[in-house]
Amino acid sequence: MKCLRPVLLVGSMLAVCVMAPLAHAQGAPAAAAPAAAHPYLSIEQLRAKYRDPASRFMTIKGVEVHYKDEGPRNAPVLYMVHGSVSTLRTWDVVTARLKSRYRIIRFDIPGYGLSGRISDEVAQNVQPVEIAEGLLDALHVKKVTFVGVSSGGTMGMYLAAKRPELVERLILSNTPSDPVDTSHLVMPKSFVDGIARAKANGGFNDRPYWDEYLGYFAGDPKRISKKTRDEYYDFNRRTPEKYPVALVARIGDGKQAAIEMAKVKAPTFLIWGAADPLLPEIAANHIARYLSNATISRVLMPDVGHYPPLEVGDRFAQLIAAYVEAGTPKL
Repeated sequence: MKCLRPVLLVGSMLAVCVMAPLAHAQGAPAAAAPAAAHPYLSIEQLRAKYRDPASRFMTIKGVEVHYKDEGPRNAPVLYMVHGSVSTLRTWDVVTARLKSRYRIIRFDIPGYGLSGRISDEVAQNVQPVEIAEGLLDALHVKKVTFVGVSSGGTMGMYLAAKRPELVERLILSNTPSDPVDTSHLVMPKSFVDGIARAKANGGFNDRPYWDEYLGYFAGDPKRISKKTRDEYYDFNRRTPEKYPVALVARIGDGKQAAIEMAKVKAPTFLIWGAADPLLPEIAANHIARYLSNATISRVLMPDVGHYPPLEVGDRFAQLIAAYVEAGTPKL
């Protein structure tokens, strides 16, 4: 199949990683296409379709956060945070496999999933890590193993730097440590066409776009179920946000991020999809270098792409359990 180099970022594709860490988007907020022009879904419609008995809501720093807290109350806590253009459903398979043995807490980053909208005041005054920190404090959780994929892992590094007594260990998957460069990406024409359609439609990504997106970032596209593809389409046609990435942890120019990463002392396990076109194996080497004061373990999965919990959830769960139980043998 003929491939073309992208001429623009793929919609909101991991663009959150390019912005300033522990800070907010500068300048004017993202322009929103008129809701009537495309089949957008309101937060209320998404909640009616996707909330379930485990769904909980809490207001933290002035924004409503959707979260789930499952598993035995006295078990070790796994705190799971998703990446960009994703939701807490990233962890559905992992949670199903592990919640009988661990207490698993996960949330939708505000602006995504079923969490609420971000006001002007919140966008200007709240740091992303304060949401992750605030939820744990409200739940009176004193110690966690933080598990993050993509920019969710960035959130974990910042939390570990700020609250070392809270983060016992880190498990990071395909997490950036340098400003993200997309210039090397070579996409199939079908994906480039999907990007062009979105540009022509005011940024709206249609259902075929998400097939292309998830297939491109997977080691094996057949592993991404129709259910997952449908969910990505639904959640990413949520009525456009004024501040879509204000509460997503970001690497930015890398200067402050490097300072924060050097503060991390928690043992860290890298579970890396080495078939990731954006952050391949070399990115795992880079993050290990920045986490210079942490003890690093790693597993490379050469057949897996950017979202290992989505693509190989069972394998990912087994690796989490093996690592945690090596350090916490009495469960």
